[in-house]
Amino acid sequence: MDKDYYKILGVIESDSPEDIKCAYRKLARKWHPDVAGNSADVLSMFKEINEAYEILSDSVKKSEYDKARRFYNYAKNGAETTKKSSENFNNSNTDNDKFKNFSKNINDWFYNNQKKYEKKQNEKALPKRGKDIFADIEISVFDAINGTQKVINVLQTYPCPKCGGRKFINETLCRHCNGTGEISGHKKFTVKIPAGIKNGAKIRLAGEGGEGLNGGSNGDLYITVSVKQNNYKTDGLDIIRTVYIEPYEAVLGGNIEIKTINGNYNFKIAPNTQNGQKIRLSGCGIVQNEKIGDMIIVLEIRIPKSLSKEEKELYKKLSEVSSHSIRESIYD
Repeated sequence: MDKDYYKILGVIESDSPEDIKCAYRKLARKWHPDVAGNSADVLSMFKEINEAYEILSDSVKKSEYDKARRFYNYAKNGAETTKKSSENFNNSNTDNDKFKNFSKNINDWFYNNQKKYEKKQNEKALPKRGKDIFADIEISVFDAINGTQKVINVLQTYPCPKCGGRKFINETLCRHCNGTGEISGHKKFTVKIPAGIKNGAKIRLAGEGGEGLNGGSNGDLYITVSVKQNNYKTDGLDIIRTVYIEPYEAVLGGNIEIKTINGNYNFKIAPNTQNGQKIRLSGCGIVQNEKIGDMIIVLEIRIPKSLSKEEKELYKKLSEVSSHSIRESIYD
């Protein structure tokens, strides 16, 4: 085993995480290149200190290291004892070969671990693009037809301004972000919705996503548009709207005010209107390429869910005086 991380930090295996952290902080301050200089020996020592703390500060990595360290020492001591006491030269060579193989495996493990650490450190310094952010927005059918502007409030994540996303300040966890390297906050955006947008369409705001790290570009903000139908549908340039009317309105007729693309519109219901009957409002549809559609009103007779006692009495009286049958055709 080429390196003893406990010796590097000046601690022992039974020391607490706080003791290990304290020892690391003292050595890191002492051997930091800004303090000790940028010589090859200083940089090598500072690297070993960080490498040792990377292993010993992680409970899982420390447990694996402790097991490997104990096995290494056990194999080393066993091989030396066997070598001294063995009378058979060939047996001694066999034991030494076993020790050498075991030692090679342990050193390979730490070599690979060191490479992973170096790779991780190098990745931290590379430019990294920010994350894309996704949000939803709901608009009315008329907003989808005419186009509009909407203000949305989006939760975004930024690199911590104190530690720059590095999670540590002077070898201690950043208190501003609690060691996450990130902070979150809401940001308002004014989104321009183009006329004629379809339900489920996405709008991309380039560079308005998460901030990049180490000079990397920002991510993008993607907004999914949901068109709230509200009983409105479209058929080409025509807008189809279902309007509920009560039975007495169907019989006696009446007036109804409805919202159209041109503003509120008042139209008449003729007496004896049938369920599903349509009324066309000319020029109240979608405008496109110098063409304009209509709004088609589909009348649907609905009975209120709750009727007063007086209303029920009137319906009873109506049933008694009615001389018409609308079900004559079912006997044909």
